[in-house]
Amino acid sequence: MDSFFAQLSDSVASARTLEDLTRPLLELLETVTGLESTYLTTVDLAGGLQHVVYARNSRELQIPEGLSVPWGDTLCRRALDEGRPYTDDVCGVWGDSGAARELGIQTYLSTPVRDEDGALYGTLCAASSERKPMAPEAGHALRLFAGLIEQQVARERLVDGLQRANTELKTQALTDALTGLLNRRALMQELARLTSLAQRTASWLLVGAVDLDGFKRVNDQHGHEAGDDLLRGVAASLQASLRTGDVLARIGGDEFVVVGLGPKLGDDGPGAAQMMRQRLAEATRGRYAAGAVALDYAGASVGVACLDPQGAGMETALRESDAAMYRVKQERRRGATH
Repeated sequence: MDSFFAQLSDSVASARTLEDLTRPLLELLETVTGLESTYLTTVDLAGGLQHVVYARNSRELQIPEGLSVPWGDTLCRRALDEGRPYTDDVCGVWGDSGAARELGIQTYLSTPVRDEDGALYGTLCAASSERKPMAPEAGHALRLFAGLIEQQVARERLVDGLQRANTELKTQALTDALTGLLNRRALMQELARLTSLAQRTASWLLVGAVDLDGFKRVNDQHGHEAGDDLLRGVAASLQASLRTGDVLARIGGDEFVVVGLGPKLGDDGPGAAQMMRQRLAEATRGRYAAGAVALDYAGASVGVACLDPQGAGMETALRESDAAMYRVKQERRRGATH
């Protein structure tokens, strides 16, 4: 018995995952019950299936890992429904179970494994193809092991939940809540990455600034909901116009930035910048659903700077693209007055 508890203690102390814990427990469960197959299952009540997750088979009876059987036909469901955790006469008690007949089970012992809310997670079981009496300590060991598994399941779910929450927080920290695009913080990270890539590949760096002309008028005339709809619509149009590798961000208000690589430094960088400017400007023109109205939007002011990455810091890149955009904005204003 001392060696049993020593092995149990070692198993619990060294386990890092559910599998690390369960496999030695199944071995111990075989020792204490004398039954040839021990296994842990999960139960999918919505799907009506029971799945064997981990199993230990030492003699004739084989309960294969990965086995899935209809929950309604299982010995586990019958044991739970009837409050009968053990029988050495499966054929006589539950002769209607096709799964038991197919596997050749004569002796069966199980206990439910529940999650932290008390819902059924699965079962911990032991079985034999021979009729075997149950030792007094077998039931206690079974429930003890099930409790340890429940704790491990709860621990892993907690860790998974914390990891998902952490990932979500990181995503939120780098994402514009309205449009789902990258925000200014994420843009600066991507701008640094693309600048470094442009340096390594000796390519021009193209940085475009997009400003929605007339956006304040939309908000004033149709309300902020309409303005938000316009921002989302333009963001989607810009996203659809990007080349592979381009990065789009909303940096505040009605301002967007696009960053991408241009041709090699010896090629026509300004020409590539002009092509990007035309593509982005065209993408912003069109009809947008904005609140209760449909807006025919004439398009944004777009300026694209073509920069040598060797001398382009991030602030310089944004400043140059902003200046290019304002030159386009001024030209459009002059054109509107003639």
